[in-house]
Amino acid sequence: MKNLFIAIILLFATVSQAQTDGGFGLKAGLNYGSNGDLRQNGQTIIDDPDANFGYHVGLFGKVDLGAFYLRPELSYTVLNSEYDSSALEVKKLDAPVLVGFHIAGPLHVFAGPSFQYILDTELENVELQDVKEDFTIGMQVGIGVDLGNLGIDVRYERGLSSNEAEFTNLGQLGTLDTRPQQIIVGLSLKL
Repeated sequence: MKNLFIAIILLFATVSQAQTDGGFGLKAGLNYGSNGDLRQNGQTIIDDPDANFGYHVGLFGKVDLGAFYLRPELSYTVLNSEYDSSALEVKKLDAPVLVGFHIAGPLHVFAGPSFQYILDTELENVELQDVKEDFTIGMQVGIGVDLGNLGIDVRYERGLSSNEAEFTNLGQLGTLDTRPQQIIVGLSLKL
């Protein structure tokens, strides 16, 4: 998975350097969502944590291929969830590789895998160990509008790879599923 993540970064670098109609630029926005279940001693304690806002900032490249396009991205993302009185914060690098289709005028739809490298996880008031896998994969699907050099899109992301972090609370072993499920609203500026 680590080699795949490096390959995506190289793809992004190649696309951003290529002389294409698509180009490259900056992106940023807000995320609204949550992570997975909190389990202790094999029992699900919280199966639907409260969703909270997070954010992302990054870069994108785009290659237009007629009615289709390829858009690799690289973003620093912060996710937040609330488990009763404990807030979970996940910091990660996201590298989605999106394939899009121009529907009509500036309107387009897209989908693709999102390769993720988890930098840090923190659960408030609980000693949380590192996640089992630093590299995970998810899926993004969305719709967007390009207005000249400015783009706006809304997408849904779901983590596909099971990835848990362990913790000990009051002498009991527990696990926390760090897979995201979120709505992402982003702005992009083509340079």
